[in-house]
Amino acid sequence: MTSEWWRTATIYQIYPRSFADANGDGMGDLAGITAHLVDLEELGIDAIWLSPFYTSPQRDAGYDVADYCDVDPLFGTLADFDAMLAEAHARGIRVIVDLVPNHSSDEHEWFQAALAAAPGSAERARYLFRDGRGPAGDEPPNNWESVFGGPAWTRIVEADGEPGQWYLHLFDSSQPDFDWTNDEVREEFRRILRFWLDRGVDGFRVDVAHGMIKADGLPDYTPPAEGGSMGGAGGVAGDGDGVALEPEISDEGDGAPYWGQDGVHEIYRDWRALLDEYPDDRILAAEAWVDPLPRVAKWVRPDEMHQAFNFAYLETPWNAAALRTVVDASLDAFGAVGAPSTWVLSNHDVVRHATRLALTEANPQGHGLGARSKGLPEYATGVRRARAATAFMLALPGSSYLYQGEELGLPEVIDLPDDARQDPTWFRTNHERYGRDGCRVPLPWNADAANYGFGATGTPWLPQPELWRTLARDAQRGDADSTLELYRTALRLRREHALGAGTLEWTELDGVADASVLAFRNSGVLVVANTGSTPVPLPAGEVLLASSPLDGGTLPADTTIWIAA
Repeated sequence: MTSEWWRTATIYQIYPRSFADANGDGMGDLAGITAHLVDLEELGIDAIWLSPFYTSPQRDAGYDVADYCDVDPLFGTLADFDAMLAEAHARGIRVIVDLVPNHSSDEHEWFQAALAAAPGSAERARYLFRDGRGPAGDEPPNNWESVFGGPAWTRIVEADGEPGQWYLHLFDSSQPDFDWTNDEVREEFRRILRFWLDRGVDGFRVDVAHGMIKADGLPDYTPPAEGGSMGGAGGVAGDGDGVALEPEISDEGDGAPYWGQDGVHEIYRDWRALLDEYPDDRILAAEAWVDPLPRVAKWVRPDEMHQAFNFAYLETPWNAAALRTVVDASLDAFGAVGAPSTWVLSNHDVVRHATRLALTEANPQGHGLGARSKGLPEYATGVRRARAATAFMLALPGSSYLYQGEELGLPEVIDLPDDARQDPTWFRTNHERYGRDGCRVPLPWNADAANYGFGATGTPWLPQPELWRTLARDAQRGDADSTLELYRTALRLRREHALGAGTLEWTELDGVADASVLAFRNSGVLVVANTGSTPVPLPAGEVLLASSPLDGGTLPADTTIWIAA
């Protein structure tokens, strides 16, 4: 296998509970993934990243881990994982697994021991327990708010039945934060890394990689109203013309006292040294919601992580000027530390880009969309823009991430019944925010099968819309105009022309003065994106790829083409 494969890889995110259900209980599982690896090989990806499948009470869909070294029975067994890993490797597909180091489940044996122990004990020192404020200690230790809404502190009842200390949970109350100043916590995660590396995994996507370390003294902090839920710049509307690259946060440790503290880098240097003991380029990929891009690049310095998700790019609207700005900033920032830029448009935490890029109202990150949301696009508009955006992204040098189902053109599911929603955000905000269920609806594989092929029996854990019938994989396979075939063609051409290893050179098109048109060359391919609403003259040359049907001699609105240059 090629050295430093991660520099140019296309990595496909699998959300296991929504990918494929092999045992018919309504929940996706590891055996379902194994059964469909042939489809991913056919798609043309290089690696898969699996969201958590570990033992968990599933209060936050597996991001509340009770045992980091076992498989939750919902998803199968360690033997099922080993079989999936072996099959993936046999097909030339690498496997990255999620790691959740900021917090555990409250059912983790360590937290249960902490509840049973006394204040000041070694068991409590693994987490962030603090005495409350006020004469009776009945006020939280500070004013921090949970990412999911509501306070970030919960008070426990001590063994004597009296109200006691408070514990920190930046997410749900069932997800207590570890204290990463504790050497025992650090050693435990070294053990966890080795457990999975020894089984043969190819790397880790690190959840909340900008968290873990909190500012000394845990000072009060009130986030800006426009901030994103995880510390980024927040969402934007699809038709906007701005991109948040230079917010007020400009140096390490500024801003929220629980995000992006300098101490996280010591942890990742330690982990990188551990991974470097293993062969075959095992990698670390950071979920780090920080701004601006030069600050994100600190996570991928040569002795730290290999990749960091480019959320500035994900949050950029479908607008030529904004795209050029963020691409230049990304290549400059990551290139300055010798790392590849990554590109991503969708994942399990954000509104699918087949909906998001065509919104006409702001899309606050983490809030989600539902019946009360404004500015919702028609499906045809959203998927047309999404296809164009993907064609633009897959031509960029560096590594790209895809989210399961985007190759089918799946939109955000807006009309989920209220009683079907399961995201903690929905409950912790008293139904004010919809949360992330809309991008997590189980996939359609077969148009005419039960549950559209997701599982032969059982009711899927989230209901699937009727639209899934027309978007099912078997309905799209072989249809040259389908989104599936667009992705397959783009990924094949990306490999053939080595676009991931290329160099971007912006260019101007003769006779085209429209500011909504963006063009660049990379490894013998001319890429032209029309982000505007008016057709423009089509450049001369052999068209290798078009995100939408071409109309005579013009490049239609919301369309990207690749031309042999």
